Amino acid sequence: MRTTMQQAVLLTSSLGLLASCASAPAGEARTFDVVHRFEVEVPAGAQEVRAWFALPDDREPLQSIGEMNVDVGGPALGSVTTREVRDALGNRFLYLESREAAGSQLTVKTDFRLTRREQSLSVDPQDTRPLTADEAEKLAPYLRESTNVHVTPEIAAQAAAAVGDERNPTKQARLLYDWVLDHMQYWVKDPSRWKSSGVGSSTYAFEQCTGNCTDFHSLYCAAALSVGLPTRMVYGSFFKGPLDGQDTDQSYHCWVEYFAPNVGWVPLDVAIADLFVDDFGISEANASKVSLTLADGYGGPDAKLVDYYFGNLEPRRVTWHRGRDLTPEPGPAAGPINALPKAYVEVDGEPSSAWTRTLTFHEVR
Repeated sequence: MRTTMQQAVLLTSSLGLLASCASAPAGEARTFDVVHRFEVEVPAGAQEVRAWFALPDDREPLQSIGEMNVDVGGPALGSVTTREVRDALGNRFLYLESREAAGSQLTVKTDFRLTRREQSLSVDPQDTRPLTADEAEKLAPYLRESTNVHVTPEIAAQAAAAVGDERNPTKQARLLYDWVLDHMQYWVKDPSRWKSSGVGSSTYAFEQCTGNCTDFHSLYCAAALSVGLPTRMVYGSFFKGPLDGQDTDQSYHCWVEYFAPNVGWVPLDVAIADLFVDDFGISEANASKVSLTLADGYGGPDAKLVDYYFGNLEPRRVTWHRGRDLTPEPGPAAGPINALPKAYVEVDGEPSSAWTRTLTFHEVR
């Protein structure tokens, strides 16, 4: 496995694929003081606990990270070891293990200052061209299915119909963006009827025509790979304006980057764009969920924002990692991790949900 991982790193490094996105003019910047805190309950009788925690991406050119402090606490502290680990794609995580923490609570806290810059691109199809055969071969890792990004014949057929004979990557990307917007509805619009898959599933999103950000972008990536457009998912979190200073989970958010020759990786957020397509109606049932799905609240439909989220990202974000089916070294007994914008904990080789997380931030003005 280590040889495969090293080859993957060499491949992506040789292409410059670990560079985040296409270069962009300096946009608005925001600075935040951040505290990321986890509490892990270790059951009595446990022989071993291992955990992997999200760390801010130190390769993301849109964000700069000040000095980061890591604090681990609990009655079994003397038995706990932690270290930073990487996976095959260069993502970094905080790894923890202990064989003497049975019946205790472990706390893990990272705090750092983060400055995030808006990504503002003029996405012009004339700036790119179709992939060459050599480029397609080198980008093969971004043209493969993963556990929850699966191409069914139905997805492939509709993606082909949406794209037609178009071979320009940016035009393909926008046609698929519009197709997903037409096909799906974000679940928070009507939480009494709709829900997410819970794992970020392309087949669920296609069949149910609804889901959360990971469902939206899983379907987008499945459709893209079916027409030969390289994509990768990016996992992060919003620093949501209404939650400034509050000790709460704040969930996570994900988006997509597609690859355009001569340009690089270009971001899009079709899930957030969906909330601005039409007037779905704000009610007592959905008002809070809709508002807290976004970076800074909801102001109604806005065609300009639908266009904005194709190639642009506001600065109220943090990037944790890129990719799915993550393989940190060492890795969990259960195999690759679906995604890790928060934490993954296992006790005696079995996944555990006995942990909580808070993401507390304060904007520095």
